[in-house]
Amino acid sequence: MTYVPHETHYAGTDWQQSSGPQIDRKVHLTDLWPTTDTASVAKDPIVDGLHPVMAIGGQTTLDGRPENATGVDKTYNADATMAVMNVASKVIVRAYVTNILTYDPGQAAATYEATPNIGMPVYVDDSSDLGAGCTLSLSPLNDESPGLPNPLAGWLFYCQDEYQDFEVGGPNESSDWPKTWVEGEYLVCVMLTNATGQAWYDALKLVVDTKT
Repeated sequence: MTYVPHETHYAGTDWQQSSGPQIDRKVHLTDLWPTTDTASVAKDPIVDGLHPVMAIGGQTTLDGRPENATGVDKTYNADATMAVMNVASKVIVRAYVTNILTYDPGQAAATYEATPNIGMPVYVDDSSDLGAGCTLSLSPLNDESPGLPNPLAGWLFYCQDEYQDFEVGGPNESSDWPKTWVEGEYLVCVMLTNATGQAWYDALKLVVDTKT
């Protein structure tokens, strides 16, 4: 199958899939990534009404990656180049996520997840394979050589209309999960987190070290 990237960030009115929590913080555009200003590849410019999930702070391991705070863009002031980010853990949002699992270092995507399920970790990914409107993948490392660890953004989760025989849009005969995906980028719900922590980084480093 041909990988079809999304060229614009999600702007649907249903981007918020939970009523909270809400912890809003103003962040300068230059401190957010991946964006047009910071990514090695072009991204859809941030404007008010778009709601990408992004990392805050350094984009290199020397600057603290991957223990970045992460959040979802709620509003954007172009005059001040300032975004209001909801940085609360456990808020649920709709976003485009690619099912890329791994990259060949310094090259293109190597493997893809075919049957994603609830609870799979989702990462902020600045790799070049992602479309201009997609900032999230299932890969813990980006496509550089050697791969840089990606900040944990959250986990795949239910949208309001994906519960079995319950909630909005029902009754559904069964849950919409697990999915069946081919190579591509999908509009799904992600439960966000800011709990990356040193323990997660140490565990990832152990995995990477054992493979090199």
